Amino acid sequence: MIKTLRLILGDQLHGGHSWYTTIRADVIYLMAELRQETDYVTHHIQKVVAFFASMRKFAESLQAQGHNVRYFSINDPDNPQELPALIRKLIREEGIGRFEYQWPDEYRLDAELRELCNTLEIPCEAYDTEHFYTSRQELSAFFHGKKQLLMENFYRMMRKKHGVLMAGEHPLGGQWNYDAENRKKWKGTPAVPPLHRFDHDVTRLISEIRQAGVQTLGNIAADKFNWALTLMEARTLLDVFCRELLPFFGDYQDAMHTDQRFLFHSRLSFALNCKLITPREVVQTVEDFYHQHKGEIHISQAEGFIRQIMGWREYTRGIYWKEMPDYAEMNFLENRQPLPEFFWTGNTRMNCLKHAIGQSLEEAYAHHIQRLMITGNYALLAQTDPDEVDRWYLGIYADALQWVQLPNTRGMSQYADGGVMATKPYVSSANYINKMGNYCQGCYYNPREKTGEQACPFNALYWNFLDAKRHLLSNNPRMGMMYRLLDKKDPKELQALRERAADIIAHPDRY
Repeated sequence: MIKTLRLILGDQLHGGHSWYTTIRADVIYLMAELRQETDYVTHHIQKVVAFFASMRKFAESLQAQGHNVRYFSINDPDNPQELPALIRKLIREEGIGRFEYQWPDEYRLDAELRELCNTLEIPCEAYDTEHFYTSRQELSAFFHGKKQLLMENFYRMMRKKHGVLMAGEHPLGGQWNYDAENRKKWKGTPAVPPLHRFDHDVTRLISEIRQAGVQTLGNIAADKFNWALTLMEARTLLDVFCRELLPFFGDYQDAMHTDQRFLFHSRLSFALNCKLITPREVVQTVEDFYHQHKGEIHISQAEGFIRQIMGWREYTRGIYWKEMPDYAEMNFLENRQPLPEFFWTGNTRMNCLKHAIGQSLEEAYAHHIQRLMITGNYALLAQTDPDEVDRWYLGIYADALQWVQLPNTRGMSQYADGGVMATKPYVSSANYINKMGNYCQGCYYNPREKTGEQACPFNALYWNFLDAKRHLLSNNPRMGMMYRLLDKKDPKELQALRERAADIIAHPDRY
């Protein structure tokens, strides 16, 4: 009997995969907590705990079904802490005659496993993870020969292909996209339901991670760990989302508020990205719930959520596989500034950054507008090196894996790809931040002032950014209005804005 070794990575916890339909005595499943994975950037402690805890639970579920699992914990003395060495070790010890794995979603792991297989003297085969709607190359094929990779075009194709929110060949409700209705400011009503809690006790796991010497960032409540770690828990979050949050999600998905860290967001991103639950199940459940409650839920709420999952998420993955590995080196705007220290502490007088970063350190979570228009907006306006921005985003969020983080950060947020993903840089002055949330209330800085001691730093940074990047951006048709406004500024005012921005960039600790 030829033994087969099957590798399961930490973000491949899909219990419905066809691998598991048959229990085979000749198959050994390998799972491992590796320093290789904890150390390539500094991760949030909640991210490390969430992955290890969900991996352990997944291994236990496979064992309970009768599958043979070899699991290596972070402190196992037999754990070599590097994936190729571990696989070679198991092949020797177990007399393995065949090696199989599921395609990794990170380029570095994909390359590492392909290189390993080229050196092994046994047959190797890679399989689809059976998670995404699309294949790795589907987006590339869809956009072949086209100049712009517009997400909206891809999203409409996905809706048609998979029959989601469709009435025959036409979009249900007569519109493809209700984004214009997804931009309301939350002012205290409607009431946000109490946060659904799991409150796992992860005290022992934290101790193991500390004992192993893994360096982490952020905070954790050891007896109140609140991430979904199993498929059943992910389904619970999905049910809570549909019943309590979906009726208001679309309206307030871009809103920000100091009293509500999660508002009407689902908190499903970690469970989705480690594949505990599939995007098909999430989308189908939301669509079904909408149809069952048409009189209570406007289509804009369901469409706004579904667009994030089967539109943006699949689109992001497609961009990643189309553009890597060169994508990780792009720096179109030639930004070289270091990331300010307050990104690691939250110690700043800018209220929006203090709250968004503080929340990220406390929760290993921030929603897409906090990431794009608060932390990402500041980093871009301050002309921060995208390498440093990537490392921060990849480390601080529990749901951050490179395939989803890199295009969203280097592309959408930092415009380092020169327009592969976005048709213009996503930058704003304090006006947008004040419009979409209450962060400006009670802030030391005045969002309406551009220069002076208490002028909001975003204002000087914004106009200075446009001025400094004119040679790269002025021909962009979507930037035309901004450059016309810039050209109308009095030279003395523009010089004052330049000088204040230079001081902010050089001395961020003062702000």
